[in-house]
Amino acid sequence: MSEITYLEAIRAALEDAMHEDERVFMLGEDIGHFGGPFGATKGLAETFGTDRIIDTPISEEGFVGAALGAAWMGERPIVELQFADFISCAFDPIVSVGAKTHWRSGIRFPVVIRAPFGGGIRGGPFHASCPEGWFVGVAGLKVVAPGTVEDAYGLLRSSIDDDDPVIYFEHKGLYRRLKGSRPTPATRTPIGKARVVQAGSDATIVTYGAGVDLARTATAATNGNGSSVEVVDLRTLWPFDEEAVLSSIDKTSRVLVLQEAARSTGAAGVVMSLISQHAFELLDAPAKLHAPVDTPVPFAPELEDAYLPSVDSLTAALDDLLSY
Repeated sequence: MSEITYLEAIRAALEDAMHEDERVFMLGEDIGHFGGPFGATKGLAETFGTDRIIDTPISEEGFVGAALGAAWMGERPIVELQFADFISCAFDPIVSVGAKTHWRSGIRFPVVIRAPFGGGIRGGPFHASCPEGWFVGVAGLKVVAPGTVEDAYGLLRSSIDDDDPVIYFEHKGLYRRLKGSRPTPATRTPIGKARVVQAGSDATIVTYGAGVDLARTATAATNGNGSSVEVVDLRTLWPFDEEAVLSSIDKTSRVLVLQEAARSTGAAGVVMSLISQHAFELLDAPAKLHAPVDTPVPFAPELEDAYLPSVDSLTAALDDLLSY
């Protein structure tokens, strides 16, 4: 199997799904011959034609609404947002229509919204935020965030197969940095199932997206000093795998929740709530949250570097947790 990047895994998943099912089509800004702002759809318009790779005006509410209508009529649309930040423009159709249609009517409502999120690319406050927390907890939606090349492919294929609306948060900082073997077309990552990417016995890190690679890098030094830290990749943020989180804490008795979203947003709130209600008696130390402060993402490189979780900041947080 050849080596591909996280971005190439996303493109491969889109291409394979469109070959297999003619009901799958895409809408988004500049996704046609331009190939999207990051190249995720490069070459797809030439392969499938502009009736299936549809360039749209700059109107997120409009083309998300069009995708919801197509799903209502039995198609399987995929929306690409240029940046996840702009999902706020389509909040009403996603939450008021997308999340509630199956509950109201009983029909299948398959639509995938791809939302490139996250910092580290010097995008500033309008192109680097992590708005996944706006949708975590919304009944009727599924929210996923792959942190590996395999899951970038497998979660997207599972999202396209799913009969419910799925918001697929893909981290821009991983697009060309993360590499791995090309998954086979049969690869599917189950929605709703976390994965232990690194076993340990002294503490648990619960994370997702870019946090997975960061956690593995930071714990390499910590584990080398005699500690053993487990890393749990949520993969699905809503509904998330409560059993996997509690099982890991039962083993380690210490937990740190890591996210790139600001500390009062993201998926951390529902995870910390679970821990406080169902894992309190398992803990040997207070549960720790490691996340940026509650500000927009800074534009200045020095400020963004200070804002984002890093190997140094995570290592320090782990040392504090382990020494409690």
